[in-house]
Amino acid sequence: MDNAEYIVEMKHITKRFPGIIANDDVSLSIRRGEIFALLGENGAGKSTIMSILFGMYEPDAGEIFIRGKKVNIKSPRMATKLGIGMVHQHFKLVSNYTIAENIILGQEPRKKLFGFLPAVDFDRANRDIARLSESYGLKVEPEALISDLNVSSQQRVEILKMLYRDAEILIFDEPTAVLTPQEIEALLNIIRGLRDSGKTIIIITHKLNEIKAIADRCAILNRGRLMAVKDVKETSTAEMARLMVGREVSFTVDKAGAEPGETVLKVEKLTVCNEDGFEAVKDVSFEVKAGEIFALAGVSGNGQNELADAIAGLERVKSGHIFLCGEDITDRTIRERAEEGLAYIPEDRQNVGLVMGFTLRDNLALKSYYGPDFAKKGVLDEEALNDNGKRLIEKYDIRSGKGNETVVSSMSGGNQQKAIVAREIDMEGRLIIFMQPTRGLDVGAISNIHKQIVNERDRGAAVLLISLELDEVMNLADTIGVIYNGRINRIAKASELTVEDVGLFMLGAEKGEG
Repeated sequence: MDNAEYIVEMKHITKRFPGIIANDDVSLSIRRGEIFALLGENGAGKSTIMSILFGMYEPDAGEIFIRGKKVNIKSPRMATKLGIGMVHQHFKLVSNYTIAENIILGQEPRKKLFGFLPAVDFDRANRDIARLSESYGLKVEPEALISDLNVSSQQRVEILKMLYRDAEILIFDEPTAVLTPQEIEALLNIIRGLRDSGKTIIIITHKLNEIKAIADRCAILNRGRLMAVKDVKETSTAEMARLMVGREVSFTVDKAGAEPGETVLKVEKLTVCNEDGFEAVKDVSFEVKAGEIFALAGVSGNGQNELADAIAGLERVKSGHIFLCGEDITDRTIRERAEEGLAYIPEDRQNVGLVMGFTLRDNLALKSYYGPDFAKKGVLDEEALNDNGKRLIEKYDIRSGKGNETVVSSMSGGNQQKAIVAREIDMEGRLIIFMQPTRGLDVGAISNIHKQIVNERDRGAAVLLISLELDEVMNLADTIGVIYNGRINRIAKASELTVEDVGLFMLGAEKGEG
């Protein structure tokens, strides 16, 4: 093979962090114009090796060649000059800037005021961005503030930021984790179009079906080591999963029939407003029983977030009531709800689920540190906190460099999610709300969390599962509610609904249709 075919070569890359080898002698060769996927469990080193290619880290050992020439990429700015762009899993946007200001940051088009005063040419920037967004089907409003955008719109801004810089090598880190099924299909088409126009795409994803749909080859990492590079067409998803986690992975959820008990959660004529004062949840009523998984399906942005936050106490209720085991908790504080037995795995793990500057140990005790198990006369019991951390880290396979003492901001997104799930399930609450519980997780971790959700149901907890993944809803639910435009337009036993039925209701079909 002529080396000119390889636009990126990474040879014998090793990267260590305190207590962990993130990349252990990894070599990758990526061909010009291909879609190359990186597969691996959470914490396997995929994001690290791509962050090295983008200049965010320097390797401890190894060499990098771009277009056949050896390079030393010391910063993202240097990577950008080499034609490398990266969309990160957790976006790098300035929230109080506009879309246009974020996209042009560091590459501002200039003009002269009065013929001599230098200034940023925002009119030109807005025109260029509007044209770019139109040509790639990534519609945005250049003058909108980032803080006003939902997650999928923010992702579009990140992609446009990369395209605005004329990147030739495009790295996508978990690009579909925050998108709806329709947006995922559109993004995959965009990526194919980019490949067809001569771009080289590197995509980090846990979703094997997406790799099968889009990638030419994939490299599989396991705990920092390269296990194999496979031709995607010739490799089954089962084989990919086995190499990735080092064991056979089941893609089906093994669960017995539900035996629902008394009503645990009762939501009655609930109306909730979003940040802009508009009604995001409109007159919603439903019940979740002990020993039942009630799954709420819907396209992103139809009121799911506001509904979950209102039940958990993060969002004020405009009208209606929330009952937990017969008690009206509509006006209770978050702590009072937790003490009544409500556990919550939120969608936004970094801003709502964790305190990013705290250690893993302290995050695992956030809901219980003040109780008799961890505090005596107002003084924290360090030994008890340490024992609790070690127990949960082992039980839930939370991977981190320094165990209890790891600052959670340094952990991979998937391991941050495992920490939240561990803390909330360990409460053994009467109601557990899972909001997008497997977003950004690998197949092994997804399989484990699905088992844990079923175990919680079988323990007798009421489970409210809110997911954008239709397969997840169909696999886990005993009862399905479909939310559209803030209203629940269908509630039925899962056994009475097909995927097509649910899909129709998600798009707004009325109760009598379909």
